Amino acid sequence: MGEVTERIEKKLRAALAPTHLEVIDESESHRGHAGFRDGGESHFRVVIRSQAFEGQSRVARQRLVMGALKEELAGPVHALSIQADVPQG
Repeated sequence: MGEVTERIEKKLRAALAPTHLEVIDESESHRGHAGFRDGGESHFRVVIRSQAFEGQSRVARQRLVMGALKEELAGPVHALSIQADVPQG
């Protein structure tokens, strides 16, 4: 796991206390496209479930995730795909 991946995971755990979290580096599948860097960690997909999303719209959930990652989005992260849901059960 790379440094950026670790930071993303740590920040999302601290900000949203997820019951489920996957941080997937999809950079390699974007080789040759804008924002790609050798070594990866430029394009990510996040799958997250948290009670913090209860009653929130899809856009509001994405804003919570992006707010927690504002430094990464301003720097090393070129693209972020977000699937944010409430825990099932």
